[in-house]
Amino acid sequence: MKHLGRIAALVGLAVALWLLWREDAGAVLGMMRAAGAGLVLAAVAHVLPMLANARGWQTLMRGAVRPKLAAVLRLVWIRESVNGMLPVARIGGEIVTFRVLRRWGMRPSTVVASLVVDTQLTLISQLVFAVAGIGYLLDRAASRSMHLAADIAWGVVVLTPVLVLFSLMHHASPFERLTHFFNRVTSGKLAALVGESARTDESIKRIWRRRRIVTSYLFVWQSLQCCATALEIWLALYFLGTKVSFLEAVVLESLIQALSSVAFFVPGALGIQEGGFLLVGGALGLDPQTSLALAGARRIRDLIIFLPGLLAWQFTELRGARRNR
Repeated sequence: MKHLGRIAALVGLAVALWLLWREDAGAVLGMMRAAGAGLVLAAVAHVLPMLANARGWQTLMRGAVRPKLAAVLRLVWIRESVNGMLPVARIGGEIVTFRVLRRWGMRPSTVVASLVVDTQLTLISQLVFAVAGIGYLLDRAASRSMHLAADIAWGVVVLTPVLVLFSLMHHASPFERLTHFFNRVTSGKLAALVGESARTDESIKRIWRRRRIVTSYLFVWQSLQCCATALEIWLALYFLGTKVSFLEAVVLESLIQALSSVAFFVPGALGIQEGGFLLVGGALGLDPQTSLALAGARRIRDLIIFLPGLLAWQFTELRGARRNR
């Protein structure tokens, strides 16, 4: 298990390179070269969905110590960078942000509750957008779209019960129950954590009881985040010389996000993302070279946005260590 992430990354990289070679790497790279600075502009546009995510996450944070929007945006940047670039199964970013928020004086239960509910609501919104995207493909009624939509629909059917259970798990007080179990196994050595776990479960329930906040997060901030990320795709395709409707960009983004979430164990969704752009892009009428050039544009975004995010994380950790000393 220790090296699973690295192995998955190598396999995914091999798949991505094979797809690029199979679909004429020279043509794909030529399209990206012709797009030039336009792909950089599309990459920088990722600040917009990060801003929507930051504002939505901020609304879930309760307590006397509540970071300002600029600080939360920085944490979202770091969280996405760690999850997107490192073999951490998409949870390393949450651990990093937990450490930072604790240093800022927030209670552990408040931090964990905001992260858990943020993840729950994100997965629910991704499921909703994926279903809507499948509906759009089915409405197109092309045979290839039908086959692809059917395959994704089966995946959604399988994942839906899991996501529903995940969204409702807070009713069972999982943190308190798990801590009680380990406390018994260790003969009472974790007794001090039982109370904090109970507070975490209660904090999660308290957020879910705030119906207006939860509804706003789902229908406002998550919708803005999806549309802003779709803007990246629309801009990249525009500079690659292909015009699509903004609705098609939203459909493409929603289904790519769903595939990336399923492949959470693959760092950066290597190979999965490229294959997803080929499949979904083909269903929307994009040729293979354009689809792979679009996947390449997404990798440019990772380099421009996420690599500096990793540096920002290291700087934050270094500053925190100096404060502790």
